Amino acid sequence: MRRRSFIGLLGGAAAAWPLAARAQQTAVPVIGFLNGGTPEDSWVAALRQGLNDAGYVEGRNVAIEYRWAQGQYERLPAIAADLVRRQVTMMIASSTPAALAAKAATATIPIVFTTGDDPVKLGLVASLSRPSGNITGVTSLNVGVAPKLIDLLHEMVPNVTVIALLVNPANSAQAESTTREAQIAALRLGLKLHVLHASAEREFDAAFASAVQLHAGALAVGPDIFFNTRAEQLGALVFRHSIPAILPYRESAAAGALMSYGTNIPSLFRQVGVYSSRVLKGEKPADLPVQQAVKLELVISLKTAKALGVDVPMSMLIRVDKVIE
Repeated sequence: MRRRSFIGLLGGAAAAWPLAARAQQTAVPVIGFLNGGTPEDSWVAALRQGLNDAGYVEGRNVAIEYRWAQGQYERLPAIAADLVRRQVTMMIASSTPAALAAKAATATIPIVFTTGDDPVKLGLVASLSRPSGNITGVTSLNVGVAPKLIDLLHEMVPNVTVIALLVNPANSAQAESTTREAQIAALRLGLKLHVLHASAEREFDAAFASAVQLHAGALAVGPDIFFNTRAEQLGALVFRHSIPAILPYRESAAAGALMSYGTNIPSLFRQVGVYSSRVLKGEKPADLPVQQAVKLELVISLKTAKALGVDVPMSMLIRVDKVIE
């Protein structure tokens, strides 16, 4: 059985075997892992590596209960409440919607979150240096790169004056921040920006059709856990529609997008694993400053550029982190 299938079955197994009973029998701490997307093997492997670096090995001296909302963010509060009832030792809330749901579910169980937005503005923590309460985490500040996505897209295709931005309205806080920052960047560059929405796979085709109707010559995809877990699918879609596009996920560039710029997600999850181990060892989240992921990568697909007839500027080639031939 593939690892992804196994992870997806964990939720059903939990109902048959109460988590508290398992924790007592194995005498190990239990991490409740809450994510708004779908199972991603690379993320899980990176999380485990971060825990391993601090001496925690899943199945030996730590257990992890995985819960994935499959893009249905409205399920997150109930899933978080269930993990609280099962008395997990701590929670890892990966994505902004998951972090907000976890914080609302408990004021006592330690929480380590990931978010692409400013956790202070979201109300997750009092400040980055002194989070307070039972929660801390790592922010990728991917929403903060929204202007950079527009800048890079304009630099790559300077003759395009109308562009589209795809956001997920189900993740309202992140969608609003991304839209606001992208609109400011577009206005500065003299570009017309159309905002498109998709919160389910079935809405992708309609979003791309809208981009064509609006005569958008290029597309930027905003950061969102739902889009992240469908990075390869989105990369293939933009290639099929022959539209120059930039996404925050390097997998998209490998799948057909013109370029990507954003946080290295496996690196982020490894960082979360390391931070979670400190909580498991007794440190209080209130005393652990929110960390900021600083590794941002620019990936360009020369294969896609050639297919689209786009000449990649030398100014971009000299600072690219990875080139896909």
